[in-house]
Amino acid sequence: MIFVFLLCAPLQSWGHDEPATDVAPFQLKQLEIEPVVVSGRKLFSVAGLSAYPAKRRARDIVQRIEDLARDENFDTKLLRTEDTGTYHRIFPGNSRQYLLTITETDARLEGFDRETLAETVKVAITNGIAEYRNDRDPKVLTDNVLLALLRTVVLIALVGVAWWGFRRINKWVEGRIKRRIQKLETQSLSVIKFEQISSAVRIALRVLETAFILLLVYISMAFVMSLFPWTRRTADVLLDWVVDPLVDMGTAVVDFIPDLIFLILLYYVTCWVLRVIRAFFRAVKRGRVQLKGFDPEWAMPTYRILFVFVILFAAVIAYPYIPGSDSRAFQGMSILVGILLSLGSASALSNMIAGYMMIYRRAFKIGDRIKIGNTVGDVVERRVAVTHLLTPKNEEVVIPNSVIMNSEVINYSSKSREKNLILYTTVGIGYEVPWRQVKAMLLLAAERTKGVLKEPKPFVLQKSLSDYAVDYQLNVYSDNAQKMASTYDELHGNIQDVFNEYGVQIMTPSYRADTPDPKIVPQENWYASPARPPEPAES
Repeated sequence: MIFVFLLCAPLQSWGHDEPATDVAPFQLKQLEIEPVVVSGRKLFSVAGLSAYPAKRRARDIVQRIEDLARDENFDTKLLRTEDTGTYHRIFPGNSRQYLLTITETDARLEGFDRETLAETVKVAITNGIAEYRNDRDPKVLTDNVLLALLRTVVLIALVGVAWWGFRRINKWVEGRIKRRIQKLETQSLSVIKFEQISSAVRIALRVLETAFILLLVYISMAFVMSLFPWTRRTADVLLDWVVDPLVDMGTAVVDFIPDLIFLILLYYVTCWVLRVIRAFFRAVKRGRVQLKGFDPEWAMPTYRILFVFVILFAAVIAYPYIPGSDSRAFQGMSILVGILLSLGSASALSNMIAGYMMIYRRAFKIGDRIKIGNTVGDVVERRVAVTHLLTPKNEEVVIPNSVIMNSEVINYSSKSREKNLILYTTVGIGYEVPWRQVKAMLLLAAERTKGVLKEPKPFVLQKSLSDYAVDYQLNVYSDNAQKMASTYDELHGNIQDVFNEYGVQIMTPSYRADTPDPKIVPQENWYASPARPPEPAES
């Protein structure tokens, strides 16, 4: 592009203007630029000042060039340049009425010396006059009219082919997906309808067909308009609306190739690092690699933490190489997303942090029988944010990890694997019953219970001497926390049986006086209807 600074004062005269003072270097970028367009083609550009705007100067230059072009007697070989010492001027022949003035400012704008710039502008004017005369030649106009008609016929044919082709594509797509969609409709219990999917496909193809036909008409119209000098500039503008974005996108793609190669390499390096870390912690989990003080159960949670850190580190490295990352819009969207995540995921983050803290605290494992608040159950699944418990009633309870972190957790299984679990129950017996007899009866009931271990041996503690009874606590050992409920049930039944056998009544919580008869169940009434005695064991 050639920037020419015109310094011609009167618009009506060619030779009464005076060159303006050179513009300071810091003002070069502030100059207004306007192209000089002759016969629809851009020859060069001019710059303006506040006293003589660029649009006005360009219009005057175009008028002068067209006047010379319409003069059939004017020979473009007569154009000449003249160096006045401080600027160059272009003259139409021997006339002292010059076309334009070129100063040092113009040369600095283009990066040339004044002489080179003046010769370049003279050549551009010569070519512009020749093209102006050629475009208006009757034979050329006739040929262009015929060519425009031919292009219109081709456009109509292309539109017809596009219409026919899209109809064929529509039928092919419907036939291709009909069977699959009907099968999906059956599987989804008619939630997904074939008519709905088919209608959506037809609308999408119709929109694509309309856009394609409009693009054909747009491009054909621009080419037809480019054949004639009066509409050529409009055609260039129409083409620029399509071509310039495509050129910009292509340039952006080419410029992005080095960054793309870096991002691809970064992706593969990151994947390789993650594979190495995953293989290492899988070996730790399976016991192939042992780390002192590191529980194998921590392996995969630690891998997930490192996975997040590696991805974040790779994202930080890749960020400057992402297209548009340096734009304010991209940065604003990043800040907005960060704010939304920080506001909307506070509870989720707290649950996730609590989940990892519990893992490293070894609070419980999968399969443990635990108690959280009033909920007792087996741990069936432990996620990052929540923990799933299965109660003895076969109820699945989902508890947020942040709630567990702020609650008391009783783990019945963690120590039962090593030192066994102690089950205990308390009975109140009157002071008239010898405490040694009570202890013996309680130990006998424990001995009859199947879920109680023989070793270590059960033991009895006198917890308190209450107002009406002595509170005895029977402690037994069990190695299966999951059978706590059934073991307690059998143990309580055996305690009642033993006390009934020996005629010792278990005290009620409180009473005013003893009844005449002891509060015991005779042995002959142990299996009163509808209870049934157990089957005799086979010898």
